[in-house]
Amino acid sequence: MVSGWSTRMISRKPPDYRAALPAWHTPLSDSSPSPSRRNPSGDSLANGMRSIRIIGIDPGLRRTGWGVIDTDGVRLVYVACGVILSDDAAQLGLRLRQLFDGLSEVLVRLSPAEAAIEQTFVNRDASATLKLGQARGIALLVPALLGLPIAEYAPNAVKKTVVGAGHGDKGQIRAMVKCLLPRATPDSADAADALAIAITHAHSRAWRRLEAAVASAQRPAP
Repeated sequence: MVSGWSTRMISRKPPDYRAALPAWHTPLSDSSPSPSRRNPSGDSLANGMRSIRIIGIDPGLRRTGWGVIDTDGVRLVYVACGVILSDDAAQLGLRLRQLFDGLSEVLVRLSPAEAAIEQTFVNRDASATLKLGQARGIALLVPALLGLPIAEYAPNAVKKTVVGAGHGDKGQIRAMVKCLLPRATPDSADAADALAIAITHAHSRAWRRLEAAVASAQRPAP
């Protein structure tokens, strides 16, 4: 089973995405794609099985990657991915605001039901670690404001799930994401990593459902 998983339920009510955005946030136009349980090619998930939409977020102050997939517990279907950029020349507060606005737009447009975020990796550069932590705070805040359950995964857990080893490099992750999601078109390592985080959460959900089913079957009849 995948290690490093934790989740927190913020609200049991389905989130009202547009109403939850701050008053100063400019929503997407009405011409933006509406939420769907189909991938861009029109391939639906298995009939008769409830699908769920997951967004994976790879936080970073300069570049925050995001990736969205649909899963029914068996199949994985690519929906979209991308990167949110902040202005290197801007003050920190404005850069965080840019990340907030960008993530808010993505969640409004694609309406994920759950979010998965990579845990902070502490390195020798204290300043870089602090900046990453601030960006990660925005990545946690946006889905939390919209009432999504949030799961967190250690970097090694993501690599082990997708690549099969806890120390895979960026190239291996990107290659395996393309293998698991043939229609995915990540244009950067950040977007590929975000899709890998979403895949990790989908596999974790499937394991937990299987464990629950086994435990239920082994429970003695009353």
